[in-house]
Order: sequence, then C-alpha cells, then structure tokens
Amino acid sequence: MSTLMLGEHGDSMVPVWSSATVGGVPIASHPRASEEELAAVTDLTRKSGAEVIRLKGGAGYAVGWAIRELACAVARDSRAVLPVSTLMSGKLGISDVCFSLPTVVGRAGVLEVIEPVLSADETAKLQESARVLRQTIDQVLNA
Repeated sequence: MSTLMLGEHGDSMVPVWSSATVGGVPIASHPRASEEELAAVTDLTRKSGAEVIRLKGGAGYAVGWAIRELACAVARDSRAVLPVSTLMSGKLGISDVCFSLPTVVGRAGVLEVIEPVLSADETAKLQESARVLRQTIDQVLNA
C-alpha cells in the first residue's frame, strides 16, 4: 500500500486515501478497503512512532535515514520530492505554520512545495491539523 501522510507527525496527521494505491491499483478498488479498515490503518500509523520509542527507546535509525535522504538531495542537487516540514504560505489554505507536504529539495534547500490534489474532507482535516499545530505553538510561546 502506498499513500501520503500529511501534516504533523501525531494525532492529527492526515492520510490521503483519495490517491492511495495497493499494487498500483486505487485503494477504493480493493475489496477490503472499508472505512473501518482504513480508520484502523490510520490509527496504527498515528501511534506507531510512539510505539517504536516505547519498545526501542528511540527512533534514531528512522531519523538517520531521513537526514541522509535530505543531505543527499542537497549535496547532489537531485531535486528530490521529500515529505519535509516547511513554512506554509497559503498552500491548501494553510499559512504561518511549518507543515509536512511533498517538497522539492535541492542544493538551494526548499525549491517548491507541491500542493497535492485532495478530497474536500482531506483538505478540511489537513487545515484542522494545521490549526491544532498552530494552537500548540502559540501555547508554548505564551507559556
């Protein structure tokens, strides 16, 4: 299965089921792709980072891999599309918060943030995720 998980890493991350595939076939065509199954996958994904940390004491290898991919994109100017957190300035109606969307990365850093095509529900959930993240940032800054 392949799908984008957008937004912040945590409870409000948003799976983009509208473009998800299984073996190259849209997930909507899969006989077991019920709302309940997709909700269960979403829940498991949201909790997996905390579970890895609980079981292993950290997630250093995953972070190391991500840093390697980012460093290679910059060093090689490969213009790789990576799911990095970038300051949003209006994409999908989101501004003034750093957020994970597919981003073209090269020697000059962030070259372009790609605005994926989302369903209305996915867009609303992503905007809510940004609102939750902005609220958390404001609470920390005002503490």
